[in-house]
Amino acid sequence: MKKVFVSGAFNVLHAGHIRFFEDARALGDYLIVSFPPADLLWKLYDKKSVLEDSDKLALISALSCVDEVVLSTDNDEVLSFASAVEKTHPDILAVTTDDKYVDAKRAFCLHHGMDFVVLEKTAPEGRPTSSSEVVDRIKAPKHVPLRVDFAGGWLDVPEYALPGAYVVNCAVSPTVSLREWLYRKGAGMGGSGGWSVLNGWDPVASELGLGVGWQDPAVIAETGACVWKSGPKPVLDFKNTGEFLRGLMAVYDTRIKHNTPGLCGAIQRPFAKIAKAARVARLGIQEQDINVLAIAVNMSYKLQRAEGQAQLPEIGDCLAHKYCGGGHGGYALYLYETPEAREAALDACEDLYPIEPYCRTFGKDEPVPWQPKYLERLRRSGALD
Repeated sequence: MKKVFVSGAFNVLHAGHIRFFEDARALGDYLIVSFPPADLLWKLYDKKSVLEDSDKLALISALSCVDEVVLSTDNDEVLSFASAVEKTHPDILAVTTDDKYVDAKRAFCLHHGMDFVVLEKTAPEGRPTSSSEVVDRIKAPKHVPLRVDFAGGWLDVPEYALPGAYVVNCAVSPTVSLREWLYRKGAGMGGSGGWSVLNGWDPVASELGLGVGWQDPAVIAETGACVWKSGPKPVLDFKNTGEFLRGLMAVYDTRIKHNTPGLCGAIQRPFAKIAKAARVARLGIQEQDINVLAIAVNMSYKLQRAEGQAQLPEIGDCLAHKYCGGGHGGYALYLYETPEAREAALDACEDLYPIEPYCRTFGKDEPVPWQPKYLERLRRSGALD
């Protein structure tokens, strides 16, 4: 009888583990699975055991592909399973391709006269998976805001970052969820960053992987009206709740899909002028002054126009407006001095929608829905088709 041995934390039993067990079992006739008990998991790997040892033992033992389950008890980060191997006498040690200690385990097998096999780490549908991915998805919020940016856009792209410069933005409601997304696609309001946060992915890494900046997932996860330091990664300078903006913001649906990644390196931009607008916006957030913030927004819009973005319409008695993203389309931000001025503008334009600052209180994860009046307006616009 050929025995196969595998070990790991198996902290959250998922489809990837089961595929690994099945593939390992196919190498022989008898599969032995070993995991460190909770106290050793803390000591060796600084990990909290998600399941009680008894629960983990019961779950793994119940799998038809598993013949025996033992504990890894050695005080050795690399070879915590050594004593278990010596007791069970397997013929093969199997690991996955992402194992950090392949060389040491191969040498261990050579010393003990065992075969060493490296298996691909995949879920049944072929997508790599891990316990940390499962935990991150569980911890992910059910609802997130999107965002508007006031100034400093592009200075969150690592290659364009300027020392001493800032990126200024605000999380806004209505919120979105994996089930309900009531903004037009290609909105320019950080939708891809919000999607990453909702799925429990590393949102900053996801955005940087697209070749764009980190400001969207940073403010969506942080919430509030935020000032960030320009640089390769998000560093918060300061924030407030953004309540001084309540009743004063709206977004205009240009009905043109934006594409920021496609324009990231296509245009030579005046980054020093972008940084100047961001310094003014920083002061506006610091002083909670809509008129100062409006100056920064108009400065940013002037720079957007200079690079070829289409002229935006004047809607009501607005203080300032600009596109929400750098992709030459999507939604545009409009600022008003009073709630009454915003209300008049909303009545005058079918493509204008109210938004509010969003700052999540500790532990609160609740949706902020669209008002029925504007939800019906969205439907008429075709944004939800």
